[in-house]
Amino acid sequence: MAGPPAIYDEAADAKADIRAALAESEQTKLPVLVVFGANWCGDCRMLDATFKTGPSAPLIAKSFKVVKVDVGRFDHNVDIAERYRVPLKKGIPAVAVLSPQGQLLYATEGGELADARKMGDQGVYDFFTRVTSPAK
Repeated sequence: MAGPPAIYDEAADAKADIRAALAESEQTKLPVLVVFGANWCGDCRMLDATFKTGPSAPLIAKSFKVVKVDVGRFDHNVDIAERYRVPLKKGIPAVAVLSPQGQLLYATEGGELADARKMGDQGVYDFFTRVTSPAK
């Protein structure tokens, strides 16, 4: 019995993906939104869905270059999360916002998105509206 489709590529080279996004970001001048999550995580699936539909979709599309980083069972790409001051033990999904030069602009240091399902579309939209203000 097949489960839902994967939203995080477990085989991806996350460091290379982030480098490529930063290179593109230098051209577009958009910050990079690094989203840490896992395929088994319901809140990660909810956040991913809000990026594709609903009020957050156009906000995310015009404000960020998005890179999704799989963290497995908190045993994959943990070094990347630590580099960007994202404490995975506070919950996933978690995000870091990077300037086109790779500087950390924002990180969910308190598990702000770990309850994405409870937040709903509007809560996620409100969160990213706040995050996009200083990222510009």
